Amino acid sequence: MRDIGVGIIGTGFMGQSHALAYRAAAGIYPGSLNPVLVAIADINEDALERARAQYGFNRSTTDWTALVADPDVEIVSITTPNTLHREQALAAIAAGKHVHCEKPIAPNAADALVMMKAAEAAGVTTQVGYNYIKNPLLKLARQMIESGELGEITSFRGIHAEDYMADPQLPYSWRFDPAGGAGVIADLGSHIVGMARFLLGPITDLNADLETVIRQRPSAPGATTMRAVELDDIARLTVQFARGCKGSIEASWVATGRKMQLGFELVGSKGSLSFTQERFNELLYFKAGNDPRFSGYQRIEAGPQHDPYGHFCKAPGHQLGFNDLKTIEVAEFLQAIARGEAPSGPDFREAWEIQKVIDTAVLSSKERCWMSVP
Repeated sequence: MRDIGVGIIGTGFMGQSHALAYRAAAGIYPGSLNPVLVAIADINEDALERARAQYGFNRSTTDWTALVADPDVEIVSITTPNTLHREQALAAIAAGKHVHCEKPIAPNAADALVMMKAAEAAGVTTQVGYNYIKNPLLKLARQMIESGELGEITSFRGIHAEDYMADPQLPYSWRFDPAGGAGVIADLGSHIVGMARFLLGPITDLNADLETVIRQRPSAPGATTMRAVELDDIARLTVQFARGCKGSIEASWVATGRKMQLGFELVGSKGSLSFTQERFNELLYFKAGNDPRFSGYQRIEAGPQHDPYGHFCKAPGHQLGFNDLKTIEVAEFLQAIARGEAPSGPDFREAWEIQKVIDTAVLSSKERCWMSVP
């Protein structure tokens, strides 16, 4: 096992999640690469020093370009706001680094395309942080769909709803800045769009309605002056899949009371599946034609029989957590680097495909019509 140096840009929620995942991956997934936390970068010096000490980075810097140029860093993890992803990713790619970038990959598909082409031309491995689809039960769901256990898929209903923007007194921030792209359709919608693609394949056409619910917010923390908000708080999409079925996708960051409603109901001619991230160690399965006395959904509980659950726990029903999904994502990324091939999860190319759906939804809502995803 050889060491591979990791540099993380950003010390917020996702920066910390990345640090935990890289630390855990080597022990849970022993392989040919041992990730070493070499450097962390952030403009907030206090947060930077806390993160360096807490997670055991060898060094820290307020200059992210110094982290990218560090010869000991072979992987750059980008956990900054969307507006910075392109510049930081292109710099890392130019330096020959593998790149692990949080979602959405960029403010728009044009930027995502530039990033994707640069990475593929340089031959570096990329990963984008859609860690929810690393759930062993979602991998099982896709296997069931592909094997025909559900028959012909007839419909899909997906949603990602949370309430972290529901307070109208929450001040204006980078998440509301149009320079960073769309609103909830990009921030949360990209997760459920990515999950829909993971399960059912490409989305070819859509009709979207994007709504701004809270139209102004305090310009800064504690401010009495207000600033107009133009980005969407709720997104509702009707979609057409290349496989022939249709479905609906909804995203909201003002869904009062919801903390993590990322889920779907998928219907086929031979059965159906129901899932929610709020109980993500469970998958509900209905098989058509069963004895009517026992009609209803069967609960499939995650366990060692659902790889890679067994890497974390040998006992069924003890459950995985959010950071375990990020660890699976990181471990598969490291395996891809070691093999010199694309990761099993979303790379820059798949993230570009997701971003095209987001961009089309924004345009469809403005034009009030169905549109094809380019």
